[in-house]
Amino acid sequence: MKRSLLILLVVCTAFIGAVVGSIVTLRFYDAGPSYTSIEERQNLRFTNYVPDSSNRIQPAINFEAAARAVTPAVVHINTRYGGGKFSINALDQYLNPHALASGSGVILSDDGYIVTNYHVIEEANSIEVVLNNNQRFFAKVVGQDPSTDLALLKIKAKNLPFVTYGDSDLIIPGEWVLAIGNPFELNSTVTAGIVSAKARNIGILGDKNNLQVESFIQTDAAVNPGNSGGALVNLRGELIGINSAIATSTGTYSGYSFAIPVSLVKKIVDDLLEFGQVQRGLLGVQITDVTPDLAENRDLNVVQGVFVNYVNKGSAAEVSGLEPGDVITAIDNHTVSGTSELQEWVARKRPGQTVLVRFVRDGENKEVTTTLRNFQGSEEIKKKAVSYEIEGAVLDEVPYSKLTELNLDGGVLIKKLSFGKWKKAGVKENFIITHIDKVAIDNVSDLNRAMEMKKGGVLVEGIMTNGEKQTIGMDW
Repeated sequence: MKRSLLILLVVCTAFIGAVVGSIVTLRFYDAGPSYTSIEERQNLRFTNYVPDSSNRIQPAINFEAAARAVTPAVVHINTRYGGGKFSINALDQYLNPHALASGSGVILSDDGYIVTNYHVIEEANSIEVVLNNNQRFFAKVVGQDPSTDLALLKIKAKNLPFVTYGDSDLIIPGEWVLAIGNPFELNSTVTAGIVSAKARNIGILGDKNNLQVESFIQTDAAVNPGNSGGALVNLRGELIGINSAIATSTGTYSGYSFAIPVSLVKKIVDDLLEFGQVQRGLLGVQITDVTPDLAENRDLNVVQGVFVNYVNKGSAAEVSGLEPGDVITAIDNHTVSGTSELQEWVARKRPGQTVLVRFVRDGENKEVTTTLRNFQGSEEIKKKAVSYEIEGAVLDEVPYSKLTELNLDGGVLIKKLSFGKWKKAGVKENFIITHIDKVAIDNVSDLNRAMEMKKGGVLVEGIMTNGEKQTIGMDW
């Protein structure tokens, strides 16, 4: 009898605990921040979710499982370029054709966030995303970063397949990987190879402030034009890189390809999602690789590391006491054998975050903790400002009641007009902008991002507050 009562007590206690836990969970479910990182989105799972056992890699090499899991989440990106005044006349379009280009992209979340290369969408007038099942969407640019050759897009879709993040820090040369993309307009192409090297700098990126970061994963998986922006995954189907470049003298694959490590991709994507622009933490040093010749000429007692040529005034490095002639050997306990590794590890940080720098000075091992700063010398995070006045148009968000009345998902209200491009094109006050070049505009931030990329003709779609729909071509 006592034993039965004890069992009953345990069961009841467990049940009460579960109920309380559920109440607590429900209470705080909606209390989270408005911003959620891609990694957190990917980790959301139903409690009864059971992984597909086919994705568990057996001791033998299994390419099929990873390819099957990832291919539906790799998209084809078509871009349209060219200036000139917008025209709906077919003859004008024929006589003044727009240049077309294509690349690839990787879906990161089920609600339509897609990462690709910056060079795939650079200065594009419009961006079309084609899913593996041939569904087509116009994409808006959430943000872009030329210094790492990355861009974040968004399409209006739900329940999409996506690729989960892996850990590029754990991959080693010799490990099998798959490259998935759309080379030569050949959709959903899968190639295999091995990791040949890590932290490669091939001098392909440029940045006006000399802040480019090249720390590529080098593989021998076949990558060709059209693969740019596609996925590099391990045999578990996890994203470990975004394919970006090839080493070639012919313009096509010649043996080696290069991918941006996902460790850097995650940080850039989260910055663009949360702030609209990349938050770069900088040491503020001018550096070069330690070579045997440099070590001999400078009488260094180390043969690997990063040699500090110059320390910028007012930089994090200067404040922490780093000096020209120091050899940086590690960042946050991660050994750095060259400039590429140093740049990558620092680029993962934001202004205001601290790093532990280990270095050698006059043969002695030293370390300092320093707080990184941005390009302007500040430790502050600076969110991209939203302009509520563009070319003579005073803008505002559309009230929810009006969205409901007009059955709209979003839009931007033109409250007031003075002379400018909008008024010249025939746009009137109380016009709600819903689409720019077929891309949905949900708010003022969307409109800001859309218009800053436009050159030449622009197609504006929307509706007056009285319900009258309008389509207007304007010269931007």
